[in-house]
Amino acid sequence: MTLETSRLVLRLILAAAYLAAGVLHLAYPAPFLGITPGWVPWPQAVIAATGVAEIAGAGALGAVPRLRRAAAVGLALYAVCVYPANIKHALDAVAAGGAGAWWPYHGPRLAFQPVIVWWALFAGGVTDWPFGRRVRRG
Repeated sequence: MTLETSRLVLRLILAAAYLAAGVLHLAYPAPFLGITPGWVPWPQAVIAATGVAEIAGAGALGAVPRLRRAAAVGLALYAVCVYPANIKHALDAVAAGGAGAWWPYHGPRLAFQPVIVWWALFAGGVTDWPFGRRVRRG
């Protein structure tokens, strides 16, 4: 499989995942509101905005080549910005069920977040790391 084929496959998978997440944020906001840190202002509006951002980013990443790099950077930044909610969700699980209750789901989820950041950047053509140096095209 070539680098570009790999990038295409990963781009389509990531776009589908962000599209699904965006739809869930808009259709079923309650679970997302439950993990939103208390310091986030206007949580309902933020959850709706994140859903819209995920859908827009997925569409641009997957289907709009001229916006692909910007979408990749935006989705990578989005993954960084929602990390506090993921941490809160993990801490809430520890408080509710003990340390053993959080590991099977939250441990891998927290550890995988940097991979999602890289995935967005790779899928959008922002980086070729670790497969080689990025060659600027035309």
